Amino acid sequence: MPDSWKPLEIDPASVGAEASAAGLVSYLRGEAGLDDLLVKEKALVFRGFGVAPGELDGVMDLLLPNRLAYVHGNSPRTKVGKNVYTSTEYPPEFTISMHNELSYASAWPSRLLFYCEKAATTGGATPVVDGVLWLESLDPEVRAAYAGGVRYTQNLHDGLGLGKSWQDTFETDDRDEVEAFLAGSGATWQWKSDGTLRVSQVRPSTIKHPVTGVEVWFNQSDQWHSAALGDETAKALAQIMPEEDLPQSVSFADGTPIPGDYAVQVRDRGLESAVDVDWQEGDLLLIDNILVGHGRRPFNGSRRVLVAMSD
Repeated sequence: MPDSWKPLEIDPASVGAEASAAGLVSYLRGEAGLDDLLVKEKALVFRGFGVAPGELDGVMDLLLPNRLAYVHGNSPRTKVGKNVYTSTEYPPEFTISMHNELSYASAWPSRLLFYCEKAATTGGATPVVDGVLWLESLDPEVRAAYAGGVRYTQNLHDGLGLGKSWQDTFETDDRDEVEAFLAGSGATWQWKSDGTLRVSQVRPSTIKHPVTGVEVWFNQSDQWHSAALGDETAKALAQIMPEEDLPQSVSFADGTPIPGDYAVQVRDRGLESAVDVDWQEGDLLLIDNILVGHGRRPFNGSRRVLVAMSD
């Protein structure tokens, strides 16, 4: 299954462009069909153009016409430019399972762009998975159980605690701004006495692509489920606090618990169906965020991959 799809690689020779950032910019300005190409191929790797960090903005302006802020994101990142962020800052020894960016939120980016500023010494690939293949890989009983959607719950602390604060999550310290955002998203919320913000929202488990109409797996239930963290981690968390007080948790839409083996199957089948993009410095990876999920393989050495997104 992993060999049945892979991103399209675009290099200077394949498009008759100069092997430089200027060459890539020239190609992108003349490529009127880039949007259609991305939908057709689902992911594009731009390799061999030698894009340096100082040249990135000019390329991003063409690939991401409307860069978005990472508002309501649950992943630890650092903002390094105009709506440009470090990719997930989880410790390098961990695998980050497959997911579509902000699939748990009311609005998500339509495309993501990754840029490799520094490649890891070993490992550190970005695996990508075709959402159709991921959906088809799941057992029928799992797909049926998820058909009604999922309920995500977040407990966002007020500056001290496990997970992210609500200030970091929404990039503001104004409660009125947060409430306006949540009201527009259809979420329910509660301010607790210790300043923690509890947010709950129901989202679908699959969606259809607006252009192709194909149905894809589109939720992050496995990443929000304690069973997918591993037995020891789940056991340790259970000793600290009840599940409803964890930084994030998930159930089926009606509140019924999601069986742990379902969450683990979702996680494992996504990784098994994925294709690795092995980074070279200066590479860019553009993905359709609905058609393609992404993750991260463990690595050694220092690694710096930046990410930006657009609607």
